[in-house]
Amino acid sequence: MGSPEAAYQSGEGSAFSVDTAFYDRLAEHVEDRELVERFVLPIRSGRAWEVPAGYLCRISTPEGPQVGDLNIWNRHNPRERLWASRTRQLQGAHVSRHDRLWSTLPYLRPLVTITGDSLDWYGTDEDGGRVHDLLGTRCDPYVNRMLTGEDFDRHCHSNLTRAVLPFGLTEFDVHDVLNVFQCTGLNEQDQYFMKASPARPGDFFEFFAEQDLVCALSTCPGGDLSVPLWGPQARDPIDVCRPLGVEVHRPSPALTQGWNVPPVAAYRGRHGLTGPG
Repeated sequence: MGSPEAAYQSGEGSAFSVDTAFYDRLAEHVEDRELVERFVLPIRSGRAWEVPAGYLCRISTPEGPQVGDLNIWNRHNPRERLWASRTRQLQGAHVSRHDRLWSTLPYLRPLVTITGDSLDWYGTDEDGGRVHDLLGTRCDPYVNRMLTGEDFDRHCHSNLTRAVLPFGLTEFDVHDVLNVFQCTGLNEQDQYFMKASPARPGDFFEFFAEQDLVCALSTCPGGDLSVPLWGPQARDPIDVCRPLGVEVHRPSPALTQGWNVPPVAAYRGRHGLTGPG
């Protein structure tokens, strides 16, 4: 298979440039951060929480491999939220350290920058699988009903729907996800595949909040995805479901000195329309 140049390329100093030294300092100086929140999500559940701008958030696998479906919104304006497809084009179908998760139009700015990924060693496996997936989206009860003829209320879409209610959000606000710790790719027929998560006890995925955020996470009912959810080999994979841990940290002000919340996209939004004569 060839390797043509990426379609989306930017000039030096553009909004896509990342000060890697800044984010590496945040990741390395763990002694210069204060833990402000910590909780564990039980299996097949969901929870939403706030991450203030300039804070760090870490998602971990305390008991071993488990996939988590992540949604992100601007805390003050939920119309600005994770744009998975554009992030896939700008960063990659799978993300890791120094990649950014971008927000929807007309805002188009970083929501978070990834500062830590203990699975960055995984790379690309023999099947073309990689981790931290933006190719797919959340499992949902609607597709499940189509495939199996049965209702199940603990799919990630449902978990996220329940999770966001305390923030005044609804099912309509749940959106395409980042599948943290999930290993995926495309097969020779260009079809989406999922493999068992390679995460180990204590692995983590950490990001820096570029804005005030609401995040929501679902512990996928498929667990580590080592058991097929559909098809002739499918069964209830509850024995491979494990919890996920979440921590929010406030870094030392010295580490974030000079950083500012990124501005919204500079385009003026005229779209070729003219105002009153």
